[in-house]
Amino acid sequence: FGSSQLGFRSRGSLLAAPVPVASAAVAAMGMKYAAAYLMAVLGGNNAPGAADLRRILEAVEADYDAALAEKLVSEMAGRAAHEVVATGKAKLKSFGGGG
Repeated sequence: FGSSQLGFRSRGSLLAAPVPVASAAVAAMGMKYAAAYLMAVLGGNNAPGAADLRRILEAVEADYDAALAEKLVSEMAGRAAHEVVATGKAKLKSFGGGG
């Protein structure tokens, strides 16, 4: 079986580890929901709902999955977006980097 038949794709190099196709698609899809959520917060809505995310995504003709939107909204319930971003930023510092 080839790697495409197993549901994997290369990261662009023959030496790179394969990335599961489903995981890459879910990660890419999740980012647009997070971006829409943060756009709503920047627009003054401190607690956007799934309907707010739907309006934002449909405005740019993006696909909308109610389950993903509801999951994000439920996970953000009671949390300030800037605190979640700050926590994530602190975690990224431990990864280090080049230069």
